[in-house]
Amino acid sequence: MVQLKQKVISLPNEPTPEMIREQTLYKELGLKSEEYEQIIHHLKRLPTWTELGIYSVMWSEHCSYKNSKTLLKQFPTQGSRVLQGPGEGAGVIDIGDEQAVVFKIESHNHPSAVEPFQGAATGVGGIIRDVFSMGARPIALLNSLRFGDLKSSARVRYLFEQVVAGIAHYGNCMGIPTVGGEVVFDPSYEGNPLVNAMCVGLLKHDELQKGVAQGVGNPVIYVGARTGRDGIHGATFASEELNETSESKRPAVQVGDPFMEKLLLEACMEMVEQKDLLLGIQDMGAAGLTCSSAEMAAKGGYGMDLNLDLVPRREQGMTPYEIMLSESQERMLLVVEQGRESEVQAICDKWGLTSAVIGRVSEGDRYRLFFQGELVADIPLRTLVDAAPCYVQAQKVPDYYRENESVCPEEQLQHIDPQVGLHQVVSSVNLASKRWIYQQYDHMVQASTAVCPGSDAAVIAIRGTDKALAMSTDGNARYVYLDPVQGGRIAVAEAARNVVCTGAEPLGLTDCLNFGSPEKPEVYWQLAGAIQGMSEACQELNTPVVGGNVSLYNETKGQAIYPTPVVGMVGLITSRKHIMTQSFKQAGDVILLLGETLAELGGSELQSLVTGKISGRPPVLDLEKEKKVQQVVLHAIRHGFVHSAHDLAEGGLAMSLAESCIAGGLGANVTAKTQLSALTYLFSESQSRILLSVPENQAWHLIALAEDMGVKCTHLGEVIEVPEMRICINGESVIHESVQELTRKYEEAIPCAMSPSLTSTN
Repeated sequence: MVQLKQKVISLPNEPTPEMIREQTLYKELGLKSEEYEQIIHHLKRLPTWTELGIYSVMWSEHCSYKNSKTLLKQFPTQGSRVLQGPGEGAGVIDIGDEQAVVFKIESHNHPSAVEPFQGAATGVGGIIRDVFSMGARPIALLNSLRFGDLKSSARVRYLFEQVVAGIAHYGNCMGIPTVGGEVVFDPSYEGNPLVNAMCVGLLKHDELQKGVAQGVGNPVIYVGARTGRDGIHGATFASEELNETSESKRPAVQVGDPFMEKLLLEACMEMVEQKDLLLGIQDMGAAGLTCSSAEMAAKGGYGMDLNLDLVPRREQGMTPYEIMLSESQERMLLVVEQGRESEVQAICDKWGLTSAVIGRVSEGDRYRLFFQGELVADIPLRTLVDAAPCYVQAQKVPDYYRENESVCPEEQLQHIDPQVGLHQVVSSVNLASKRWIYQQYDHMVQASTAVCPGSDAAVIAIRGTDKALAMSTDGNARYVYLDPVQGGRIAVAEAARNVVCTGAEPLGLTDCLNFGSPEKPEVYWQLAGAIQGMSEACQELNTPVVGGNVSLYNETKGQAIYPTPVVGMVGLITSRKHIMTQSFKQAGDVILLLGETLAELGGSELQSLVTGKISGRPPVLDLEKEKKVQQVVLHAIRHGFVHSAHDLAEGGLAMSLAESCIAGGLGANVTAKTQLSALTYLFSESQSRILLSVPENQAWHLIALAEDMGVKCTHLGEVIEVPEMRICINGESVIHESVQELTRKYEEAIPCAMSPSLTSTN
């Protein structure tokens, strides 16, 4: 690269360094005064507008985790199977036979709030690139969504409809099955929906790639779509709360082209197959060219020089500031050995992709940008990546937490008839069928989907082997709100329980931590408690955290969302004959309940439906009991004792029984004795419980196994041919309902809520 100038200049039509300081323009970029002073200290001069923009995105919460990195250190990230933990595009876990699973979840919340279709679509596109930048071919997509009350306004229904459409559009066009996910509707997400996207991929060990720049003089190659002005300051936008001006920030929302991404995917896979071609590869995601180039150089221990005149652009007159901060989609940054540029170009030409050498790896620690023959930025590189400010915020226990200590949810709900309660939870949009959503997704493309959406977890068969992967997303924000530590534990445990119910051993997880402003002591207390609880569960269940995303400042007009940590869990099924689902399979099978039911209705779905709010304390999770329950179920499935397995979660035993009946088209005859009230016994959301149906001649094996492991096992009744749910508690019939009627309510809940005849003008 020809270096025409060595002195950094400010370009015309941009604020001068002096103007920036005098008018405190750095605040417009999300930088605090003390952060601006820190930048001056690093540069030993006033920063230019371009340099300031680079620092602002690299030091944003979205890129630097400056308010959360101290807390995140609690997560266990190592394990015997972990090949790559946090720090790269995605986590990588060994699954044997020189194969590995690659996965990651990330948020695209704020873009989806102002432009739901493109916000959701590009969220999917970004997470796909994170996975194939590791050298893995994507095999599945999942998501976790949160919206306001569907009946509250046309705006909420519009956001929901468009987000689902955006997810479907991108995944379907890419030919990657969307196989699982979850959605919750609650007033706390009214102005700030959550859109978390997860991708899972497969690779061979020797194909693993990393985003590292190596070798002085080696070329830095830009591949993919041309750079435009879309997405500028997207990382900063994601690091501030939503307000009245957010709608005007539509330019901060990227525009996706899944057909371009498909070409980029295939080109990158071809480069990966040429084992020694790529030295480094990284997606241009948050903060675009800035983050990818700076991080690659820093991880390699080198500097980097970029000539911005060589960056492919689709718009005229773009400034260095705009080029560096653009988050245009479908772009990758590569480093190869000098002299091998033509090989990359040939592959890109084959797939109809733009490619260009835009810079070189340099010796030292300088990050230099050249534009029209001028040096427009000269930054000590590691100050961007490693020297971002780190904050430990004040914590305060919220008033509501203390007030809830004296609340008894069981007394609140004692007047509810169990049959009425069953109808309420079955027809709740939170628990009812999500068919309206997943019927828009192509979940069978690639022809490897072994368990489709609608069960505890999705299952993808691994071609050429007898193995399969189970995957799930989960997180109950109500529990976290009522008690962050317990809620954090439960988020991990339930995600693990979901994959165990398919016959899979949990391998590890990726997480997305969606919270309000960490600068509010009550929110920081929630964040700290949730991470503590999640870390404890990960340690006990041996599920290391191999990657994830923190999404803070999820607030609207000063009101934070419920604290919402979402866990994406992946598990390994060693033989496909062990794949299990939640549906009752055979009349005459014995129904067994593993685990103990306690009076735990705080934060439950029934409490929310009946009272319109949540209160009290959530269920208490005993991690030792949780681990034993999961071990019993996994052992039983692998030894052929089990016909169905279903996690007990929201809606309790009543909801799980109903779902197993609905899925199998069979009935259940249940008789139980308990010291609890019938309502509490049926709708308690106590943890560490799994509903099983087993052949009559195998029931004693399972009961003996549970007893040996110290796990309570209750004989509830049997699966019956007549499609009816019959439940008798302490000698009294409390529920007698046809499965057909329950199915109707279950399937119609979301379509009815979305029906134009029920909508009102926002």
